[in-house]
Amino acid sequence: MADVVSIELVLDDATDARVQADWRALADAGMSSLGAHTSPSNRPHLTLLARPTLDVPRAAFALAAATLPVSVTLAEPVVFAHGDRGVLAWRVEPSDELRALHTAVHTAAGSGEDLPHTAAADWTPHVSLARRLRLDALPDALALIGPPIAGTGTTLRRWDAASATITVLR
Repeated sequence: MADVVSIELVLDDATDARVQADWRALADAGMSSLGAHTSPSNRPHLTLLARPTLDVPRAAFALAAATLPVSVTLAEPVVFAHGDRGVLAWRVEPSDELRALHTAVHTAAGSGEDLPHTAAADWTPHVSLARRLRLDALPDALALIGPPIAGTGTTLRRWDAASATITVLR
């Protein structure tokens, strides 16, 4: 993975457990799954912002963090295809409160080089289930994951891939 810094919304315990159950179901079937990544920092999340660098103090995100918790609805599966493989994810319904949080995070971060699917005009809210899933396995993968679920985003965190560190913002 390229070195990036991201601001992520972590899910409540029940929603986290549900997504991890989807990860396990895919892995148990021998398919690509984010559950294969055993790092303690690996947990279901919704990326609000991702950039190559982010030189903003933690305190800058206090206003955004103060809006938590927010409702998060895993609406339906979505695939970001790349050749014969793709990322399988839950599309997250972009509610007004979730959009406001996304805007607050970007305001706190200031302008920068946003990565695809995280910029204000290009945001695709989602919670990833698998990367590099073979598209010919998609019907089987979809049969393994649970139904849509409504949950809550409870915590903002900063992930720094270069140093492999997590900083809880709230």
